Parts: sequence; structure tokens; C-alpha cells
Amino acid sequence: MNAVNGIVFRIQKFCVNDGPGIRTTVFFKGCPLHCAWCHNPESQNAGPEILCYPEKCVGCGRCRNVTERDGDFVCYNDAKAVAGKPMTADAVMASVLRDKPFYEQSGGGMTLSGGEPLFQFDFALELLQKAKAAGLHTALETCGFTTAENLSAVAPFTDLFLFDWKETDTARHQAYTGVGNERILSNLVLLNDLHASVVLRCPIVPGVNDRPDHFDGIAALADRYDCIERVEIEPYHRFGEAKYAALNRPVPSFAQPTDDEKQAWLAALSARCAKPVRFS
Repeated sequence: MNAVNGIVFRIQKFCVNDGPGIRTTVFFKGCPLHCAWCHNPESQNAGPEILCYPEKCVGCGRCRNVTERDGDFVCYNDAKAVAGKPMTADAVMASVLRDKPFYEQSGGGMTLSGGEPLFQFDFALELLQKAKAAGLHTALETCGFTTAENLSAVAPFTDLFLFDWKETDTARHQAYTGVGNERILSNLVLLNDLHASVVLRCPIVPGVNDRPDHFDGIAALADRYDCIERVEIEPYHRFGEAKYAALNRPVPSFAQPTDDEKQAWLAALSARCAKPVRFS
């Protein structure tokens, strides 16, 4: 197999919310969706991008002659950073496998996230194949907007799909993400036919999709398809807003839910759904 290069913007160690056990999550650049509430805006575009934080700049002037180290700007006060650098699958796996003892002790492994990993299909497939060859548990977080052929190709090497379901109404899905949900639904049906293991991950944003009919839609999917093991609620948070400003993009104006709102969502979905429901 020829080596495949990909664009990665973060490799995060000791993750415990991206599948079972202790995991390393590899974040891919590029996504076919542009969700209005995305908390990783630096993941949306395919190529590397510069994030600028003027409030951190001390005026040292060193960035006038920019140098690079491992694909990152050398800024001694973190006023500039590069999101995204080219990596080979072997380089990524070398980083992932450093923590193999933790995976073995906890039942963890490697998770691909993003962005959308299948936006860089060849790179994602090679990483999943190498991880399985190394005996790792694999998980793939996906928005579901890909081809049936790509999804079928990665399925044999993916132990768990973290499958996003953002909006039941396809017109609203189009308005808030840039695409309808028809292909996403058909790919969920495909995973069911392939007897895959799926966690249905549902971002909930106040005033956008915290509606009874959307909760009905989530429960209907979860109960209809045997592949879905449980539903995970992902409440909107504002942690990504500084990154929008650093990328010189408009900052989202959604409200962060209160604890009472989040508990009400959990109760509403649990009452509707026969499968387990929890926060991610």
C-alpha cells in the first residue's frame, strides 16, 4: 500500500468521551457540513489555517520572520497557531501507539474525529487498517454525509461508529448545516444492514433543535435500528467561540443551555426512547 498523507489539526491523548476506555483521538481537517454551532471551526476547511489571538501578542516581533517547527508557528506567547499540518499514517500511528498499554488496560483505542474523517477517505481507511493490525479498538466519529461505498469500505475496520444526528427536519438540517439529512439517514440504514455498532450522537442547541418533534425523531431512529446501542446528548457549549474570532469569522450567537435545560432534555429523550440515553 502506498503511503497516504492527511491533514490533521490535533492528536488528543487520554480522551474518555470518544468511545470506550482511554483513547487517542485524531482530529481531521475538512468537513462537507458547516454546522452553525460547530465548536471546532478550524476543522471545517480542508487546508491549514492560521489562528490569531491579538490579545496574547506582546509585540516581540519574532513572527515577522516566521519559522516553522513540526508544522506550527513558533510563537512564544501563543498569539498565533496553525490549525492543520500534513502527516503520514505512520507518523500518526507512532503517536497513537505510544499509549497502547493504557488502551489494553482500559479497553480503549483510537478514535478518528474532525471535521469529518471520511472527507479524507484514503487517509482514514489507512489509519483504521493500521490500528486494527496493531490490535487496537477503533472508533469513527462521523456526520454520516459520505458515499455508501466509503462507509462500506471502512466498516470492517471500525469497531464503533459515533454517528451524528443533528436535525430530524431536512429543511432545517439544510439551513443549519448546509446539506439535507437524506444521505445521512440512508447511511445509518446501511450501517444497520452491515450490523455495525453505533452510538447516535445528538447535538442539542437551545432554540434550534430542542423541540419535541426532534426528540420524537431521535427516539424513533434509536428504536427502529438494532445497530444503535444508545443515544448520547451533546449540549451546545461556547468553548469554540474564541476560535471563530481567531479565524476572523462571525462568532455564533446561540445561548448556552442551563443545567435545568440539559436535565429536561435528558428526561424528555429518556421518556421517549427504549434505548439508553446519556450525555456524551
